[in-house]
Amino acid sequence: MLVGCNTMAPPYQAPAAPVATRFPFEQSTGTEAANLAWQDYFADAELRALIQAALENNRDLRIAMLRIEETRALYGIQRADLFPWLNGQANFTRSRTPADMSLIGRPLLLNEYNVGLGVSNWELDFWGRIRSLRDAALETFFASNEARRAATISLVAEVANSYLRLRALDQRIQLAEKTIQSREESTRIFQRRFDVGSTSKLDLKQVQTLLAQAQTLLYQLQQSRATELNALTVLIGKEVVLTPYQDNAIQEKPFLNDIKVGLPSEILTQRPDIVAAEHVLKAANANIGAARAAFFPRISLTAAYGTASRELDGLFESGSQAWRFSPSITLPIFNAGANRANLDLAEVRKDQAIANYEKAIQGAFRDVADALAAQHGLRQQLISQQEMLAAQAERARLVKLRYDNGATSYFEVLDAERNLLEVEQQLVQMQRALFSSQVSLYATLGGGSQSIAAPSPITPLSRQPAN
Repeated sequence: MLVGCNTMAPPYQAPAAPVATRFPFEQSTGTEAANLAWQDYFADAELRALIQAALENNRDLRIAMLRIEETRALYGIQRADLFPWLNGQANFTRSRTPADMSLIGRPLLLNEYNVGLGVSNWELDFWGRIRSLRDAALETFFASNEARRAATISLVAEVANSYLRLRALDQRIQLAEKTIQSREESTRIFQRRFDVGSTSKLDLKQVQTLLAQAQTLLYQLQQSRATELNALTVLIGKEVVLTPYQDNAIQEKPFLNDIKVGLPSEILTQRPDIVAAEHVLKAANANIGAARAAFFPRISLTAAYGTASRELDGLFESGSQAWRFSPSITLPIFNAGANRANLDLAEVRKDQAIANYEKAIQGAFRDVADALAAQHGLRQQLISQQEMLAAQAERARLVKLRYDNGATSYFEVLDAERNLLEVEQQLVQMQRALFSSQVSLYATLGGGSQSIAAPSPITPLSRQPAN
């Protein structure tokens, strides 16, 4: 009867999703991101090795795993309150009663030995208070596990984006170095022309200005690369050694599969952060049951059974059995409104959990919509940027021919060369942004969440290695 009674928590109902029913720029073909493991999504072997190293060494992910162990232990503590705690007891008492208080008129020395088993203050959970607290602890455990899944997906995306930024910087550095080599040669030629009087000092200074601009850009890119490498090292958790950069490596598509974008309602079961928010909401709902049960009497039981004797050698003789049975009931009459305030607090926290759950859904919808919009826009921008690069390269060639034939000043060459380098750099950045938007879409759709290993069951308690 005791274990079969219900809790006083209100029936749980998931709030409606406060978002549109469809995403803009939907993709109906491909594999669902949640079912597509990162090992299958990323084709670059070096990137996969970096992600694996991060999953093994990243300290934030390790903390998330330890939080699971923490909530697992807290659930075990809360669950244990449902059962009586049986304790072994052994006592020895020696007392002296003065003569004026003794029934025999003289001082009395007494010894008492006790050995037995006892149950102390076991609460009979008639109103479901303890089971509500247990359920809340269980939902907190589930939430911590989903938070670990979310942290794993976020880490995979961060490593991938950091790697893409590094490789884009490598390509931009390579372009800057080639530009510097070309401009160093141009500076050498113009210096010789100036020395023999065949060109003006103004033209020489303009060529030197072009070289200095390219050198400054190279130093800036090298600084950015060092900073990005430091960031990737922190994510990986150990020293990062990358293979030398190959020409145009960033332009090769680093992903194997297209991603299917389903309905927003499907995201609710795939995004770990949303699932975690719902578990937090369920925990808050269970805490209301515990707060309601506090208004009702608490019935507890203290009992002991064993043997007792005035002499140590008489403990286990016939007739020495002793027992004690002491049930108690505590009825709240006046506590200055503490129970009412606790119930109000539980209900307010549930309302907060509902708001956080709805906020998580709205944030997820925006993340996916932004990633889809970024992909759609960046693909179009990339085509335009490629056309612009081709036009700018042709313009620089024609202007150089006109200058060589004396039809224009070197100022036009200066302007064309500067614009060409800028467009080349922008194209690399745009390619990287497009790939990053694909990574973001994969992550915002709960990429690989169904393939992330779950922790071991919460019973029995055990330590689990970080995955």
